[in-house]
Amino acid sequence: MAFDSIFKADLFQGQTVIVTGGGSGIGRCTAHELAALGARVILVGRKPEKLQNVTAEILEDGGHASGLACDIRDEEAVKALVSQVIEEHGPIHGLVNNAGGQYPSPLASINQKGFETVLRTNLVGGFLMAREVFNQSMSKHGGAIVNMLADMWGGMPGMGHSGAARSGMDNFTKTAAFEWGYAGVRVNAVAPGWIASSGMDTYEGAFKAVIPTLREHVPLKRIGTESEVSAAIVFLLSPAAAFISGSTLRIDGAASLGSRAWPLHKAQPPSEPFNGFHRAYLPDVLKEEK
Repeated sequence: MAFDSIFKADLFQGQTVIVTGGGSGIGRCTAHELAALGARVILVGRKPEKLQNVTAEILEDGGHASGLACDIRDEEAVKALVSQVIEEHGPIHGLVNNAGGQYPSPLASINQKGFETVLRTNLVGGFLMAREVFNQSMSKHGGAIVNMLADMWGGMPGMGHSGAARSGMDNFTKTAAFEWGYAGVRVNAVAPGWIASSGMDTYEGAFKAVIPTLREHVPLKRIGTESEVSAAIVFLLSPAAAFISGSTLRIDGAASLGSRAWPLHKAQPPSEPFNGFHRAYLPDVLKEEK
């Protein structure tokens, strides 16, 4: 089997694309789709074993991939990483700033270290990756960057540290798009809502118990798939988005819209999901509801 992408098979032939957080979840899915479309994918993450596993999957499927372990919060490490990619593979054509992480907590219980750690992971690390890819490569030949956000448009109660970081990344996306456009560099972002991804299995306690009920708060009455986020990322990296820059695409089934003054209708048959990822699996927390 192969990734069932809606895009043409040679869309990124001969191009090098970095995917941070490529060892699991949405990053893993995106890396697979890009490789299936001809890209040479560089997987970046902190855990070498995860990168090795996904690299092996892509190679088994006939794609081109390699993994480089790096803490994207470390400025000197990021500089060295980007330099190594260029030395080994030439110009960088695309960057998917997907790496991130957070934990549920009310604001009053988040200490300074915890708040700063999430901001460094979800905002500072993405900035460092984008800056170095631009300075060392894309400023000379152009390229496309896609940043990862989240549904933080009405605040992010229970994850205020992540909401602050993702909001900052939205503004960084706009600024970078304006400042770097002269070099032919496009910078956009995606903002997934509730997506059936391995990240759901990292939560415990009360938040875990809520996950199976999330679909009832989505107008489309379902949770999204990793493939639906990956497809949006691929589109924004592609020539079809050549005049799109500084935009954030919401992928949330309209869950971030409306208000409690307009209640959702009772459950109807949900919309049909798109799932082109042949290696996708349902998170355990969603299996438990069946």
